[in-house]
Amino acid sequence: MPKGKVESIHIASAARAATRSVEEVVALPGGGLQGDRYTAKTGTFYKPEPDYELTLIEAEAIEALYRENKIEFAAGDARRNIVTRDVALNHLVGKEFSIGDVRIRGIRLCEPCEHLQKLTGKKLIKGLLHRGGLRAQILSKGTIHVGDAVIADS
Repeated sequence: MPKGKVESIHIASAARAATRSVEEVVALPGGGLQGDRYTAKTGTFYKPEPDYELTLIEAEAIEALYRENKIEFAAGDARRNIVTRDVALNHLVGKEFSIGDVRIRGIRLCEPCEHLQKLTGKKLIKGLLHRGGLRAQILSKGTIHVGDAVIADS
């Protein structure tokens, strides 16, 4: 089974606050990532639903945004928690997978929105449409590290 990896991890302490890159983070089922705005229930779109626990985006999508649209966009600017490489995130909707020792369930696509566009000041909706990432539920507690394998169940 092909596997990808965690390229970077990003959390923000409050809604609209800048994200910060961390080397590791504790994933909490029913909550989110320790230290992140959604775990603190202060995210802009917070709802007590599983698909607000974790967001992921492919590094390749960020690179394509520049290659195809000449929009420079740092990994943390995406405001997704986990940046992956070599993982087809859209294929994980409705599926379980692992990030290191942490079990995750893909819930739905995380499409780009006006809010993200306003925060970044960049017109990115068209360039990230259908590749803006994945909203996911954390199924088991554990620590996610940069470099961890991302492995989909068969």
